[in-house]
Order: sequence, then C-alpha cells, then structure tokens
Amino acid sequence: MKEIRKGDIVGRKSYGKDIYFKVNHIIKRTDEKIAILSGLIERIEADSPIEDLEIISKEEVVKRIRNLDKRIISVKEKRSNQKLISGKILHLDGDRKYSEKSYNYYKKVGLNATVKNIPEYRQPRVVKRLLEIYNPDILVITGHDGMLKRGKKYHDIYNYRNSRYFMETVKEARKYDKEKQKNLVIFAGACQSYFEALISAGANFASSPARILIDFLDPLLVAQKIATTEKYKYITIDDIAYELRDGKDGVGGIGANGKLKS
Repeated sequence: MKEIRKGDIVGRKSYGKDIYFKVNHIIKRTDEKIAILSGLIERIEADSPIEDLEIISKEEVVKRIRNLDKRIISVKEKRSNQKLISGKILHLDGDRKYSEKSYNYYKKVGLNATVKNIPEYRQPRVVKRLLEIYNPDILVITGHDGMLKRGKKYHDIYNYRNSRYFMETVKEARKYDKEKQKNLVIFAGACQSYFEALISAGANFASSPARILIDFLDPLLVAQKIATTEKYKYITIDDIAYELRDGKDGVGGIGANGKLKS
C-alpha cells in the first residue's frame, strides 16, 4: 500500500470514505501517526490515524471536483434590463483553493467582491484593517471548522476547531461597524460551526444550526442574495434556504436588509 503523505487526497475508511480530505500534515503521537485533514469540497477540518485512511484515485478526485464545478456553472446569474450596482463583498477564507474558487464564482455572477486567503486564527487580527481598506457592505468569514467531539459539548467553544476565531472576527467587525455605522451584513462559519455563538457575537447569518457539513457554495449564495437585493427588502433565511444544500439545517440567522445600490 502506498505511504500516505502531505498533499494526498484521502477518505476515512471507518466513515465509508464519505468525505474526501486533503492531508495538510502528519504528526506523531506516541505509537501512531495522525493526519491533519481539511475537506476537499466541504468546509471541515478533522484528524485521523493514518491506518484509517485510504488514498482516493485521481479519477475519483477529478469526478468530485467536476461535480462541484458543474454546480457553480449551473447557478443562474441575476439579470436585469437596468445596470445594477451590487453591494460590495469582503470575503475572508481560511482555505487557499476555496479562496480562488470563491473569487471566480463572484466574478462569474458579476458581483463586486474582494477575497482574501487568511488562516482562521489570523482573521480576528486583520479584519479591522481590511474593513478600513475595502469598506464593504457584506463580510463573509469562513474557512474550515468541525467539532472535536461530535454529538457532545455543543455549547463549549473549545469543542470546535475554529469557531472561536470566527466568533472573535465577528466581534471585531461589529466594533468597527459601531464606529462607522455602516450596518454591515455578516456571514460567519463553516462545517459544524457553533451557530449560536456566532449569532450572539453579531453575525446576521451563520452555520451550522444542526452541526452538519455545509456546502462550499452556501456562504457565497447568502452573500449574493444580500448583495443583489434592494435595500428596502428584508431578507430572512426563509428567502435563501431553498438555494442551500441542506436548507436551514446548514445555515440560519436573524436576517438583514439587502445591499443593492441601484
């Protein structure tokens, strides 16, 4: 059997290889090797003993990536006889490849968006400076997440891999927003994120109420809906849920007014 190395795409045998992961790095713990993983399509982080991993063939990887690309292509662009100026989006993403795909998506649908690849732990430190530079109407804060002990300690922020960083980033953004009185719309979170903490911190929309995996496109679709909706209209999760892979189980929130400028 081929030795598993950093950069390989793998599946967990004990989970039926339901999620494809990229191996970020490998660490040694006493008598076993542990791989630190991030989802290839889903926004999740995990770790696994090397013995439980199996390398996924290039053909299967290509097939899954093509399926994602097909979903991106199938999203209908919002069209109008008028020239519309959408709300400005600033998107912080902890994953480099997702950052690139997000930028390409925003460009495809004609949105005014800036995407920055910022590791989750650094996002609270840089968000204020980036808000000052880009002055967005909508802030997307995401990357990878996951529960350390799934099904337990739902209300322990330290049982989540990156939720505390997303929460701190939301709080920093709200401090900025209070100074500028811009009424910033915020989406925060990734797979299995601590939904209640993110909403309490000041996010308008967040993942994941049911602590499930969310689709790569979910945060982008929320941002797109807000950016292309008139200011006098109030958007709730009911207006967006049908477009999301798992509806209100994956994303929830308190809603926000649209940010379409004209």
